[in-house]
Amino acid sequence: MAYRISTKEEATNLRRKGYSLKEISETLKIAKSTASVWLSSVSLSTSAQERLAKKKILGQYKTVLLKKEQKEINRKKDEAKAHETLKKLSFSQEYIKLCCALMWWCEGNKNSSFLRFTSSDTTLIRNFLFLLRKGFSLDESKFRVLVHIHAYHNDDAQKKFWSQVTKIPLNQFNKSFRKMNTGKRTKENYPGCIALTYYDVRIAKELEALYNEFTKFRGVR
Repeated sequence: MAYRISTKEEATNLRRKGYSLKEISETLKIAKSTASVWLSSVSLSTSAQERLAKKKILGQYKTVLLKKEQKEINRKKDEAKAHETLKKLSFSQEYIKLCCALMWWCEGNKNSSFLRFTSSDTTLIRNFLFLLRKGFSLDESKFRVLVHIHAYHNDDAQKKFWSQVTKIPLNQFNKSFRKMNTGKRTKENYPGCIALTYYDVRIAKELEALYNEFTKFRGVR
């Protein structure tokens, strides 16, 4: 396709001002390959180079934003799908006990004389306690909590924090265990770790049996 001489001259002027080949092709309605051939020998001033560099950065930023937006869209879709899946489940006491057994096996002790669940993840602790309390008839006085903290933690504050998370009174908290720490590195908003213990051999053996039978029943052992 033939273009006017004035079109090529305008393309050259835009290039010298720091316009990208894409911008020029879109502005003048010419093929990007044509613009590339026309402008391959055009020297760029410092200001033109700075404009192109800035446009590249802006382009990269827009790409990051688009990816972030798409990621958020996908996350919401996944959450909606998960919500619909959960709505179809029947949360019987037996099902709750099985979920509790699987969670305990991942993060708990393997001693069937008592239950112990250790984590620094507040959501994980809350979910385990929810399942344990829903699945079994408990004596809340049998709970004990050991808080693992670093030197930079305030012992009383961390105990109060975990007491609120677990709904277990402070008088059932043991003396905290302080981990060795140089003090040079601290984890921001790190609440420490807790070992949550419930003393009931009957429930401990039932959870262990549930896990063991589940692995055999599903053929995944």
